[in-house]
Amino acid sequence: MPRVVLGVSAGVAAYKAVEVCRRLIDAGCFVSPVLTADATRFIGLATFDALGSEPSRIDLFDSPEPSPHTFLGQRADLVVVAPATANVIAKLAHGVADDLLTATCLATRAPLLVCPAMHTEMWEQQAVQANLAALRARGVHVLDPESGDLASGDHGMGRLPEPQRIVKTVLSILSENRPLLGRRVLVTAGGTREPIDSVRVITNRSSGKQGYAIAQAAAALGAAVTLVTTVDRAIPDGVADVVRVETAAQMQAAVMPIAAAQDVIVMAAAVADFRPVDPLDRKSKKQEGPPEIVLEPTHDFLVDLGALKPVGQILIGFAAETEALHDNALDKLRRKNLDFIVGNDVSQPDAGFEVDTNRVIILDTAGVVHELPLQTKLAVARELLVHIVTRLASLDRQIT
Repeated sequence: MPRVVLGVSAGVAAYKAVEVCRRLIDAGCFVSPVLTADATRFIGLATFDALGSEPSRIDLFDSPEPSPHTFLGQRADLVVVAPATANVIAKLAHGVADDLLTATCLATRAPLLVCPAMHTEMWEQQAVQANLAALRARGVHVLDPESGDLASGDHGMGRLPEPQRIVKTVLSILSENRPLLGRRVLVTAGGTREPIDSVRVITNRSSGKQGYAIAQAAAALGAAVTLVTTVDRAIPDGVADVVRVETAAQMQAAVMPIAAAQDVIVMAAAVADFRPVDPLDRKSKKQEGPPEIVLEPTHDFLVDLGALKPVGQILIGFAAETEALHDNALDKLRRKNLDFIVGNDVSQPDAGFEVDTNRVIILDTAGVVHELPLQTKLAVARELLVHIVTRLASLDRQIT
């Protein structure tokens, strides 16, 4: 869910921001209304309290967070100021941050959309146009006003665009910066645990760090992420749907019913290849002697995912190897009908399980190898997402 800070400054057109707020909510955005003090002379806080995703804010100091401007700025995917008065535009152009709205605009790395609204005489002033030119030069999006009826019965340039146009522009900017907006991505993470008895399990060294990094990177690009995990780690920001499992069979049961609805499936989990045939329903005792553990193969449901893959879906597997990395990964890619496979040599101390870094190769269906240097697992995830976004765009062109 994209997070939008809706800034409202002191202009008669502030009433239109109410409709902007409502339309953004309807479009699936999380809207945080921020008003200037003088904006409340034109519209009440209670209106935005009722319509926004969270209570509206006005004060830089009277807030549940110690630094509300950084709290809002860091979470935002976009900040839109509608209406933006000549005064607020001047502050933004010159880096003035004397209230919550302008401080939030300075405290964010998210795109900024400014929607000016003012009388024609003010709009045409060289100072206003110079301030807008400075903002545009810094990459700020400016949605120019329209010509129409203004306050006090005047008519001319300076009218705030209609809410539907503002919302359309917001969604367009979000899609540019969040190319997975509207996409469903399923990520599996961690190593499965197959019971020997009611206490002991057979498992592997997977920490789930790479899978969690992929889920985090996909959510940051706008995807609706489902994370199927065996590990108890902090859930990445933006990941709202989490399914916790333990065994390979449980992971299969969680993944298969929802697989067809996904645009992307990333099988980053280390799923057990074998499990005990007849696990005890109690703890085996030491005095009983070493248990005889008979193993059987688990079902490789990645094969099923490849066989049942819908048109337009991207399926990614992982190959954790200790030898012949390229050959083993390529064989798995082809046998299981994958679009990409990520291979890493887990015998390396800085690129295997339980560490924060990874060194991988990414193979595609053409056999092209992309070798990534040693870097953080989040950086690996982001580079993998670049390949995924590019492939999705290519598939979309083929389908249309």
